[in-house]
Amino acid sequence: MQLPRATRLFVRIRGELHYLWRAVDQDGIVLDVLVQRRRDAGAAKRFFKRLLKGLQYVPRVLITDKLGSYGAAKRTLMPDVEHRKSRYLNNRAENSHRPTRRRERQMQRFKSARQAQRFLSAHAFIHGHFHPQRHLTTARRYRATRSAAFRVWDQETCTQTTA
Repeated sequence: MQLPRATRLFVRIRGELHYLWRAVDQDGIVLDVLVQRRRDAGAAKRFFKRLLKGLQYVPRVLITDKLGSYGAAKRTLMPDVEHRKSRYLNNRAENSHRPTRRRERQMQRFKSARQAQRFLSAHAFIHGHFHPQRHLTTARRYRATRSAAFRVWDQETCTQTTA
């Protein structure tokens, strides 16, 4: 059973703070992303509802940082799930923000919350497809995995390569 790790990131859009809520499984794969203006219990409930709708299983353990809103939402939506609050258990989710920050700088910030939501939802999954976890594999296997990822991408996007 994969353990979702939930975290949030502050994103400034047109001078106003928005919160990027993100759920990551135990392997570092992004499960869901949601951009919201608030970080209260209602926002956490919306995020968890969206996350649970996309999952095909009920998680056994939920790991979050120490934001109190997570507890309120978890008690309502997932009362039987164990909830671990820790600053350090959540590092896998915190590190998943790095590609987002890098891409945000390249785009010279997001222009609207809708644009950020649409882009980040797609970016998280595409980034994971092309960047397998390097530390878990040999160089040969890593290169083969990357080549396979590009072949799948070419097939799915119907791009043609010129020789």
